[in-house]
Amino acid sequence: MLPSISLLALGLASASSTLAATAGSFVESGDTLVSAMMMFLGNEEKVYILDKAEGNPAQVKGHPAWGSVWDIKTQQSTVMDVRSNVFCASGMHLPNGSYVTFGGNGAIGRGGEIGSVRNPWGNGAWDAEYQDFDGSKAIRILNPCTSQDNFASTKCQWFDDASLLSMQKQRWYSTAEPLADGTMVLIGGFVNGGYINRNYPNRDPEFSGGAAENTYEFYPANGRGVQPVQFLIKTSGLNAYAHAFLLSSGKMLVQANVSTSMSYFFLTLVLQANDFPVIWDYNTNTETPLPDIPGNVVRVYPASGAVAMLPLTPANNWNPTILFCGGSDMPDEAWGNYANPAIDTWKYPASRDCQRLTPEPAGGSVPAYESDDDMLEGRTMGQFIILPDGKMLVINGGLNGTAGYATATGQTANYGDMPFGMSLASGPIGTPAIYDPNAPKGSRWSNAGLGTSNIARLYHSSAILLPDGSVFVAGSNPNVDVNTTTIFPTEYRSEIFYPPYFGASTRPTPSGVPKSISYGGNSFDITIPASSYTGSANHAAGNTTVALVRGGFTTHAMNMGQRYLQLNNTFTVNAGGTITLHVAQAPNPNVLQPGPALLFVNVNGIPSVGTLVIVGNGRMGIQPTAPPSILPASVLLDTAKGSGDGSASTSPGGGAQGGNSNGAMGAHTGAIVGGVVGAIAVIGLLGALLGIFLARRRRTANAAPASHSTSYTMAAGGQGMAMGDAVLAGGPHRGMRSSDSSAFVPLQHGNSSDAWHGSTADLTGGYKDKDEMDVASGRMMSMDYDPYAASSPRVTTPVQHRY
Repeated sequence: MLPSISLLALGLASASSTLAATAGSFVESGDTLVSAMMMFLGNEEKVYILDKAEGNPAQVKGHPAWGSVWDIKTQQSTVMDVRSNVFCASGMHLPNGSYVTFGGNGAIGRGGEIGSVRNPWGNGAWDAEYQDFDGSKAIRILNPCTSQDNFASTKCQWFDDASLLSMQKQRWYSTAEPLADGTMVLIGGFVNGGYINRNYPNRDPEFSGGAAENTYEFYPANGRGVQPVQFLIKTSGLNAYAHAFLLSSGKMLVQANVSTSMSYFFLTLVLQANDFPVIWDYNTNTETPLPDIPGNVVRVYPASGAVAMLPLTPANNWNPTILFCGGSDMPDEAWGNYANPAIDTWKYPASRDCQRLTPEPAGGSVPAYESDDDMLEGRTMGQFIILPDGKMLVINGGLNGTAGYATATGQTANYGDMPFGMSLASGPIGTPAIYDPNAPKGSRWSNAGLGTSNIARLYHSSAILLPDGSVFVAGSNPNVDVNTTTIFPTEYRSEIFYPPYFGASTRPTPSGVPKSISYGGNSFDITIPASSYTGSANHAAGNTTVALVRGGFTTHAMNMGQRYLQLNNTFTVNAGGTITLHVAQAPNPNVLQPGPALLFVNVNGIPSVGTLVIVGNGRMGIQPTAPPSILPASVLLDTAKGSGDGSASTSPGGGAQGGNSNGAMGAHTGAIVGGVVGAIAVIGLLGALLGIFLARRRRTANAAPASHSTSYTMAAGGQGMAMGDAVLAGGPHRGMRSSDSSAFVPLQHGNSSDAWHGSTADLTGGYKDKDEMDVASGRMMSMDYDPYAASSPRVTTPVQHRY
């Protein structure tokens, strides 16, 4: 059998539920078996975890595992076989609730060395020890299963065979963003490289000697080729994991470096990287430049600021506003090149700055950044998790430095002199903070009553919202291969963080929640029993909201696809205190793309347990739409009261809990923006896989991962002390922040392996990667192959939608 380990399962099982759910607390929740570089919520039972190919002690099919699945109820993990190297891939949901990941790195072996078998263009094709394949073009598909399924069956396992299903280009650190028809656009990435996506001086911003992939493609490709993105060329170097958000108009916001743009693909797209964003029309590959980010603060990797779309509500007409917080304002020359940063980044404080941007403001006014409240401390690698009550948790990260790892910098030439091992960050922040987007300016951030984790969550850490409204936190591994003895080790311990609403003694228990949500059409009813609240039924009904929350695919301090959509509703207060909610369907597929989401009902700011629903018809292609739901007027009953025992209790992290009131009467319908995209060819993916894999056989782990003691003091909020300077030609800089400088004792190292997989590619010459299709071998690109079809691999006509 496969290893199934939970370090604290027995203790947690016997602990009282009150202790396990103390508001503001962290509770350890078992071993993930692989370090959680990437995660997503597969269903109401399972969280799926992906790591880079490395020497994890847990084994599967005779090699180290770099995939696992964590069970929410038992808090136990089980390894999964993933064939290719998923290192720094992107990922996204599919309309039917399946998930897909894109790209990664070439095959590697021990110490991050290039795999034992190389491709003709130099990177690893396969490694004999780790048994990983080249993942740089891979498309991997998973159909999440439940405890009722046979996990040994092929339908519950990863499909991962790039010789049969792959992208058109190699993409490492790319971005995936879904479109209104359920297809997605894949943006940018590295071909090869390391710390940032450029040489310096940057004389070849488009190709960087063949190591940059400043293009986009679609999945499924459906005959569409690869096109260059001028925005990515402009933001060359600092455009890895560009921030991309589909807008209500169908355009896309893209932000990278310090630039922003709106673009149009087949629908439309907005991207952000480095210092400026653009609005991008991906149909015509045209861009509308937007203002640069104030203060030259970089938010994309490796600055890795916390970036998320604010909740979409009837009050804001479901018009997206993006919040950018933290990251780094290091000057351009400090970022260095592919090899490493030019400065000792761990001495450079992360930014506290926050900016809001509404890319398509009402009334057609010119988009502009709006300065928001500063974070409570500077934070790099902080991650926003949108909570069911519409507030936003920022968690993980460090006070100083950047993401990434290295064995040297431009100022520290020897690995033995690196004070934090390979980590380029210092000052891990153990205390999260909560941002309230509806609070008055000047009072939006709070960490009052929130606990502090003693586990450093730096590079390659992740977090995801769970159905009960808690947050699963795991990962951290700023190391080229497994290292459990360095100051910031490979981390296998997971935790659950319980937000402030866990202080309520009563939570809503709605009934009648549907299994699917359409775009427009007939409304549906949800019943709230009187036991779900206390006090006036009229007040509770007027302070009840229904929200769809999509946690997304989390990696590198970002959640691709994360969105919060409040549905419009009215209510009827009934005798006995029950409340009937009359709930509208979703506005349109630009506002919330088709796929899975958790439906929460919030009463007085306290959320129910989420129910997994499918938004849309569960298929790729034009989504059926209908006119907006027509809701009846709200009905009050002054004598009705709740029978709960205090759902509006005061909780840590922001005082009394209270949701946005819909008002006691009437419904805010809001304008419905956008339309439906043109038809595309529909290719089914998931279902029964026949003839691809042999039967899976499970094996136990050779050794259990070691537990770790904390050798540093975690930051508990605030700015910390100033100590020392970041030395950089051109003048003094702010002093670094430290959670406890005396705890960080420089280590001596003897590992001489290259920080970025020992690549021998000459990035100063004319390095190019092979990208043509090998017709003779039958290799096909992006969705020409249906991995779960029993017939010929080439699909020429639409098939059943199984993704």
